[in-house]
Amino acid sequence: MAIDCIPQALKLRRDRRWWRATVDDGLWQETAAGLAAGRWTLISLWGEAEGVRMALADEAYGEIGVVSLPCPERRFPSVGRQHPPALRLERAARDLFGLEADGAPDHRPWLDHGRWGVRYPLGLAKPDSAATPYEFLPVQGEGVHQIPVGPIHAGIIEPGHFRFSVNGETVVRLEQRLGYVHKGIEGLMAGTDPVSAVRLAGRASGDSTVAFALAFCQAGEAAMGIDVPRRAVWLRALMAELERLANHFGDIGAICNDAAFAILQARFALLREEVLRAAADCFGHRLMMDRILPGGTAVDLPADGPRRLARLVEMVRRQLPRLVELYENTASLKGRTVGTGLLSPELARRFGAGGYIGRASGRQIDARLHPGYPPYDQLTFEVPVLNSGDVNARVWVRISEVEQSLGLVEQILGALPDGPTRGEAAAGQGEQAAEGGALVEGFRGDIFVWLRLGGDGRVERCHLRDPSWFQWPLLEAAIEGNIVADFPLCNKSFNCSYSGQDG
Repeated sequence: MAIDCIPQALKLRRDRRWWRATVDDGLWQETAAGLAAGRWTLISLWGEAEGVRMALADEAYGEIGVVSLPCPERRFPSVGRQHPPALRLERAARDLFGLEADGAPDHRPWLDHGRWGVRYPLGLAKPDSAATPYEFLPVQGEGVHQIPVGPIHAGIIEPGHFRFSVNGETVVRLEQRLGYVHKGIEGLMAGTDPVSAVRLAGRASGDSTVAFALAFCQAGEAAMGIDVPRRAVWLRALMAELERLANHFGDIGAICNDAAFAILQARFALLREEVLRAAADCFGHRLMMDRILPGGTAVDLPADGPRRLARLVEMVRRQLPRLVELYENTASLKGRTVGTGLLSPELARRFGAGGYIGRASGRQIDARLHPGYPPYDQLTFEVPVLNSGDVNARVWVRISEVEQSLGLVEQILGALPDGPTRGEAAAGQGEQAAEGGALVEGFRGDIFVWLRLGGDGRVERCHLRDPSWFQWPLLEAAIEGNIVADFPLCNKSFNCSYSGQDG
């Protein structure tokens, strides 16, 4: 935080731009009031065995703070009561740790569907075999009826339940229920070594495996004081940009397909396939899974890798303008995307929305720049921002990000340093407990990891926060006033991760 914005009692510990503080109930509520007033942005909120923690950022200064509140009575003042973006995170903390948010407007379970056989598995676990019926929010009004969709869908996609309240064809309210693909990753990580844990982090959301692994490793390296070899830092960025390209190509095509324009879906799918094949050729895996490890990378770029990626960039630059022109000049397609699924800049700011969702609604936020991390401080690129906040804007932000990533790939290849790809210190173990955090820009937006290692070098606690935690609620707002038939289009323009949110 900017020093003049932090309550004096919070200025306790600082390292690598991150300040940390242990507070009492009063300062916890004061911090929540600052979030509600817009002075800070909520990064995440999560449970611990001994209490609850909250990460928040001052975007103007690129600083991040972590506030800890001990909860000996397993209760804490609700942040969501003042700042709604915290509500689902509080519900998850209750499900996993049994931590009650006093004053919260919503105490329903979020991740726990009553199928685990235990309650509060990461806290004071106790047996539980009863699945409590889930109460959706009531809707009143003449002519309003409900349409339940999911959790199993017609396509090959992850499970999630959508409860539409509609008047005719117009959506009055959408309420989501997720948690169907909760994998218990944070529990599985406890007691593992960092190399094993990063494999789990990379599977929080498979389409963001590079970004999650990078965030975990940066958090661990900050905790252990490990310096990553320069070549490995640049190779990590190269993988991250390839991951961004592949996902944006897939999303742009899928949006066009949901607007019944299949030709663009096919053409963008081919571009995505070319990126995945290049990734396999250069890093040995189409999704580059398990290629980023604590202290560096598992593989190096082969001798012909730069030429292979240069051909990829050349091919994309040759084909992309024609596809963009076809998108822009197809009236029937633009008629579906322009003005559909509006997300206001104010709501995007309040929820701290990042990625193409936030940038299409006026938020010039990119974790590669703020708080920033190498090698992006040595690279030149722009953060595309639009203000219209509709499906069309989210498509155009993706198109612009593709163009920026192509330039970044070229810059990385042109400046890739020589040297080792893994630091020797990564295999060592610390002598005392340490903790660290990282904020990394995935293709959806900022991914947050907070990690605590014991004196034996093993993971004591790791919290992963996918950007979808704050983007799913915004989809509920963006669909209001649209017709039911436009939901697939709005949904795909957001493309939130079920798996990443469920954890």
